[in-house]
Amino acid sequence: MNIHEYQGKQILKSFGVRVQEGIVADTPEQAVEAAKKMKEDYNSDWVVVKAQIHAGGRGKGGGVKLAKNLDEVKQKATDIIGMQLVTPQTGPEGKKVNKVLVAQDVYYPGESETKEFYMSVLLDRATGRNIVMYSTEGGMDIEEVAEKTPHLIFKEEIDPKVGLQGFQARKIAFNLGLSGAAHKEMVKFVAALYKAYDSTDSSMFEINPVLKTSDDKILAVDAKVNLDENALYRHPDYAAMRDVTEEDPTEVEAGESNLNYVKLDGNVGCMVNGAGLAMATMDIIKLAGGEPANFLDVGGTANAETVKAGFNIILKDPNVKAILINIFGGIVRCDRVAQGVIDAYSEIGNIPVPIIVRLQGTNAEEAKKLIDESGLQVYSAILLKEAAELVTKVLKG
Repeated sequence: MNIHEYQGKQILKSFGVRVQEGIVADTPEQAVEAAKKMKEDYNSDWVVVKAQIHAGGRGKGGGVKLAKNLDEVKQKATDIIGMQLVTPQTGPEGKKVNKVLVAQDVYYPGESETKEFYMSVLLDRATGRNIVMYSTEGGMDIEEVAEKTPHLIFKEEIDPKVGLQGFQARKIAFNLGLSGAAHKEMVKFVAALYKAYDSTDSSMFEINPVLKTSDDKILAVDAKVNLDENALYRHPDYAAMRDVTEEDPTEVEAGESNLNYVKLDGNVGCMVNGAGLAMATMDIIKLAGGEPANFLDVGGTANAETVKAGFNIILKDPNVKAILINIFGGIVRCDRVAQGVIDAYSEIGNIPVPIIVRLQGTNAEEAKKLIDESGLQVYSAILLKEAAELVTKVLKG
């Protein structure tokens, strides 16, 4: 589960990570009040107005603006709130900005130069261990750094038996070229960041940039956090941070019906029980000359209600020209699924696209007979090859 920058910073701060302070605002008027509070609490004459969406690259899209006075704060917030922000991570359609973070200016002049670093904590799936990935090239897209200057990216692997060790945090600070007070600050920062990642059951913490201020403080200027949804039952306070307005509405609706749904760009809707079977079904659709319009796993206990909910969700996609239902009857009996298909079809009414139903397993023959005798515009199959041939047939019209 992704969360907003301001929420990520709240989590970091609770674990002792120093962050760029800020106040979230829903309106330009609230942004002005937030800027006044930044001046009062942190003596920040300038503030940064930052769009809050679940995507990186906001600055490049015009979603991060420096404001030097209250009039500019109001104008920048007016420009950003409500805009359709397009970044490399949103796709061409962009995302609507509903709120901004009014953050303190941390690039103030001082005894030394400010420096930006990149740092993230995540799981290395190849080794099954957490790693701290970091670079001296902060503020840039890490993909660009990896492509052009891979030698500037460092990785520190954490042994799960002992966790992050002090010498590793010191090594990270040393590799970033820090010394004196900044070195000590970075060691504390790394330790607190790793504790935050580990304790929250997160799948990623990415801080870009980590800033060394002109007075040698180390703090998080940004925070991109991804929480492991499978562990949210242990963190109800973090689960409450979910912002469904940032998610695909169809995927949200599917989740409410306990369906695993991901929208794709094709023309054949899929309804399958089991993730592995869903992947195989999408492969067979492509081999048959179609393109899958979605991934939809109704789970191992498909019934009339889940089938009906699946139909409704698939039919919201105007690109769908056919629907392939592929159910393996192991836990569930195929004839019950077939009856569910018939009931759902009758309840929804006229479904404008042909439906191919392939049922295999317990009571598959009885299920085929039910569908064949239903009088509905449903094509039945038992073998996957038959289902693929029917997909080809209906797509060609």
